[in-house]
Amino acid sequence: MSAAQEARQWPDEVSVDNARTTLLQLLARAGVPSGDARQLIGLVEAGVLALAHAEIDGAGRTVPGDKGEEYRSGWLDGAEACLEDLGAVAERTLAGISGPEGDHGRAGGHPRARRMEVERAKVAVTPLYLSFTPASELDPEVTEEVLVAVLGTMSPRQRAIYAGRLTEFTDLHRGRLERLFAAYGPASATTMHGRYSLLHSVTSIAVLERLLACPLALREEWDAAELPPAWLDGLTTAWGGDPA
Repeated sequence: MSAAQEARQWPDEVSVDNARTTLLQLLARAGVPSGDARQLIGLVEAGVLALAHAEIDGAGRTVPGDKGEEYRSGWLDGAEACLEDLGAVAERTLAGISGPEGDHGRAGGHPRARRMEVERAKVAVTPLYLSFTPASELDPEVTEEVLVAVLGTMSPRQRAIYAGRLTEFTDLHRGRLERLFAAYGPASATTMHGRYSLLHSVTSIAVLERLLACPLALREEWDAAELPPAWLDGLTTAWGGDPA
């Protein structure tokens, strides 16, 4: 370890690997498969790098001192090169767990969603749903089946950033979603059993996002999963009947 590294007291490679291995062992004891655990850790690592890249990129460039235009130009070029390298490391880290950007899996399709991907989607969408309406009691098994169909429209790379996409969708359409859940959600007079059943499920926001983003792909996954067509049709009708 160099004197500069020792002075900073930052974790070195061995310490980071030790923490990663410890976390993998703890997750294994909790019953999390090794592949899922490594994917989660990889997403956190890639995310930290990406967030650091965004923070540095948005901070602007301030050249220290006043040493002339040649020094300023060289300093800015060096800072830009370092930023590009950081972005490249973030990309390699993410690609290592989800495949390269634009990867659609085998034979041009998307691989079936893994259990951890379904859990991540559930964790992402539940608080968004609860910001509009109380919890409902739609069968949890149905929730997983719907999310598998939703995630089937996405590549592993798209699934890795789906939580952010759901948040953006919810923020963009918040007023419309409030009216939708007020009319058809658990706190409304609309029964849970019927064509508007999905509005009693946390999956409704995820399905709506996909209805706007890729309706044909969603319909294909929906039919392949043998989910009730009336649920998707009812949600489509309710959304289409509300003014933007």
